[in-house]
Amino acid sequence: MIKYLYVILLGFLLSGCQPVQTEPVELSPQAQKRTVLKVGTLYGPQIYANNAQGETGFDYEMANRFADYLGVSLEMVPFTNRKQLFNALKEGGIDIIAAGIASTPGRGEQFKMGPTLYKVNQVLVYREGTPEPKDIGTLSGEITVMSNSSSVNTLTQLQKDYPELLWNQVNDKDNEELFALIAKGELNYTISDSNSLLINQRFLPELRAGMILEEKVEVVWLLPPKNSDKLMSQLLAFWHKEQRAGTLEHLNEKYFGHVKRFDYVDTRAFIRAIDNVLPAYRSLFETYSGELDWRKLAAASYQESHWNPNARSRTGVRGMMMLTQPTANYVGVNDRTDAEQSIRGGAMYLKDMIDRLPESITDSQRIWFALAAYNIGMGHVEDARKLAQSMDMDPNAWRDVKKVLPLLQQKKYYKQTRYGYARGSQAVHYVDSIRRYYDTLVWVDNQTKTMEVIDGPNEILADKIEVKQSAVDDNKVNAAPKPVLGAGRS
Repeated sequence: MIKYLYVILLGFLLSGCQPVQTEPVELSPQAQKRTVLKVGTLYGPQIYANNAQGETGFDYEMANRFADYLGVSLEMVPFTNRKQLFNALKEGGIDIIAAGIASTPGRGEQFKMGPTLYKVNQVLVYREGTPEPKDIGTLSGEITVMSNSSSVNTLTQLQKDYPELLWNQVNDKDNEELFALIAKGELNYTISDSNSLLINQRFLPELRAGMILEEKVEVVWLLPPKNSDKLMSQLLAFWHKEQRAGTLEHLNEKYFGHVKRFDYVDTRAFIRAIDNVLPAYRSLFETYSGELDWRKLAAASYQESHWNPNARSRTGVRGMMMLTQPTANYVGVNDRTDAEQSIRGGAMYLKDMIDRLPESITDSQRIWFALAAYNIGMGHVEDARKLAQSMDMDPNAWRDVKKVLPLLQQKKYYKQTRYGYARGSQAVHYVDSIRRYYDTLVWVDNQTKTMEVIDGPNEILADKIEVKQSAVDDNKVNAAPKPVLGAGRS
């Protein structure tokens, strides 16, 4: 009997060793070897744009770096609708969302959130010339926002304290289209993050920032709620690496650092000058800019003289590029009031500044250092770089040197330098202004090119151009402010 029991037990044990026939197991996305990083995004100058300058944008640059970190190729997948964007992530059509998305409790329940890119305020946007809204509960018009945007969450929270608060949600318009309608007076209010508003004020100066509705909202990337643990782990490691390298700070300065100052009168005057003055000189900027983007040369010239060939300062600098007499002699300019000679000479001098900079400064940064040198002299810029290095800052990063330049006006700092006192804060303002003018020129140029290839009128683009070209009602707009002059040229 015991022998039979042993045989039966042995049979059971042997049967457990036999291979079991099962259905094939499909590997989860995180277990498969990734070859492409598919990044869902939205169009926007600070998020993702693909134009004559190639692909640009804060989120694009970070996504490109992340793909390099993973050792895979990058595929940007732009959407025009937030609902479709979110659905694509849920359904596995994309790996990640990088689109300037604000963190909200609802999104936290649907997706995994990456670390913070930067923080913004949610502000009420209205039109110049209309009464400034003082109380969210007593607005004199309707609020219109995009469906599935963080603005809906902001308004939903506010409605708890203001039960009468109502708003319209639209699916067929993006943020820039709402801005254009506000600028034309066809909408009363919208809600935007503070960075987007500052950027779009360069093109639509009629936009105004009203009350802050929510402060310090985190902007993040979104990952799928399931099967994304490995990708999240890789993203966190990448983020830590880029933070230590200063990448986030660099991109923040690149895309947002120069838009903090906004001057309505100056912006409107510049947009009018693009239509009325620039056409007479554009070919000269294009001819003499060389490898430099002609729009950067044109922006520098506008900052110098407002494209006035007869401009003159009290210190004796003259012409389109406001050259000193010694600088004019150096670049072979006989008549500083001759527009062509001045532009040619200014371009040569700016190129000389670029060439004299240390090789340690990257190509993307060199133009800003060169413009600062054009304004206050190469010696003072080099003093600022050395001062930055002594303060454990990066002397090759414009974001750090622009923080140090104003210190050259303080005795305890400039007494340590070779070239002494300099109006460093003026140089920072000078470069920031040129960057804003350049951004506006790029935007207008892209809109014009888009209009040229469209068969028939495009209502949205036409609206934007119409806003740009509309007559100025306020007489004070006709008086352009005096440019910051480069009296410190060396």
